[in-house]
Amino acid sequence: MTTTSTVRHSLDDLLTQFINDLGATAAAGNIVLGDRLGLYRGLDEAGPLTSAELATYAGSSERYVREWLRGQAAGGLVSYEPETDQFWLTEPQALALADPNGLQLAGAFQLALACFADLPAIEDAFRTGKGFAWGEHHPDVFTGCERFYRPGYVANLVGEWIPAITGLDDRLTAGVTVADLGCGLGSSTRILAQTYPASKIVGFDNHPGSIELARRMTLEAGLADRCTYQVAPAQDLPGDGYGLVTTFDCLHDMGDPLGAARRVRDALAPEGVWMIVEPFAGTSVADNLTPVGRIYYSLSSFLCVPHALSEGAPDAWGNQAGEEPVADLVEQAGFGGFQRVAETPFNIVYEARP
Repeated sequence: MTTTSTVRHSLDDLLTQFINDLGATAAAGNIVLGDRLGLYRGLDEAGPLTSAELATYAGSSERYVREWLRGQAAGGLVSYEPETDQFWLTEPQALALADPNGLQLAGAFQLALACFADLPAIEDAFRTGKGFAWGEHHPDVFTGCERFYRPGYVANLVGEWIPAITGLDDRLTAGVTVADLGCGLGSSTRILAQTYPASKIVGFDNHPGSIELARRMTLEAGLADRCTYQVAPAQDLPGDGYGLVTTFDCLHDMGDPLGAARRVRDALAPEGVWMIVEPFAGTSVADNLTPVGRIYYSLSSFLCVPHALSEGAPDAWGNQAGEEPVADLVEQAGFGGFQRVAETPFNIVYEARP
């Protein structure tokens, strides 16, 4: 029997979580505004500042900035000194919110808000079971997603993940042809191109809008002579003889992952390797009932499952599928070797060899 004290304790816990969740939800738009208006950057470059000083520095209205700063300080995203009524960013706060080469956490909130913009369409998909393709989403989904994943790729791809696959760094340094499948806006493609100039890097994605943005960002980065892009679905990957094929956080989004895996197998050179990077997930639902799992399941219901269903998936994986379906897929596609080679709190990296 459940006692009154137990119910009260559970309700108190739930209300505490509710307050934290509602606070984060309400703050999301303010985080995106702070990013777009340069308010975090202003605090980092010129702080400590009063609201009037920051408003002048950033070219914004003082009354709005005053309210914004107080909400940010209440959430611990900026720091506050009561005696001077000034605000500033600590080094970790700046790394997370102001540094263009930092963690880019505002991008995650940009992605979440863009999901909310598609709420009517996703509600209809819930009711009908039909899909909603990636390219149908609000444009901030594409740019927010790129900002959400890029810091992890910057931190881990070259320094940790590639060295974890025996001989891969040497082969990329010597020069091979690489297919970056589901490249999106091309963050991973550009990292590979910048690091391995002797290799030919080609990014593929079935969303023309993402490929257009990838080309533009690559031109701005001065890497257009090192990597190119094509619109193509994974199961129709053009070319063959690839020394490396990569899929970064996208295999679970595909309507026909087995078709894609078989095409990758056929397109690889005999000594080639398929690097599969997927969101971190355990082997069971219970393993994934964590703060990270919560983020991923929530994004998956708006992004991953709808897109896979839009491509005809009979039962979409979702982004918390875990290792077992990946291993089964690789085996069914005819690969001779498969293993987990690396992981972070957000990703698991596998290698598959012909």
